[in-house]
Amino acid sequence: MSQAQYVIDETGKKTGVLLSLKEYEKLLEDLHDLAVVAERKAEKPIALEELKRRLKKDGLI
Repeated sequence: MSQAQYVIDETGKKTGVLLSLKEYEKLLEDLHDLAVVAERKAEKPIALEELKRRLKKDGLI
């Protein structure tokens, strides 16, 4: 990450942070990816050949 700027209160305690839009969007993307992983945690894995068969059936490969 690049330089983050911190917002501090009158006692010097950090209370916020300023990020570039690029950094913020990357953090949102990472958070979304983690949410997808959490949602799919209980899914049963499938074999590679089964995945290929499904993709072909759906016209994706």
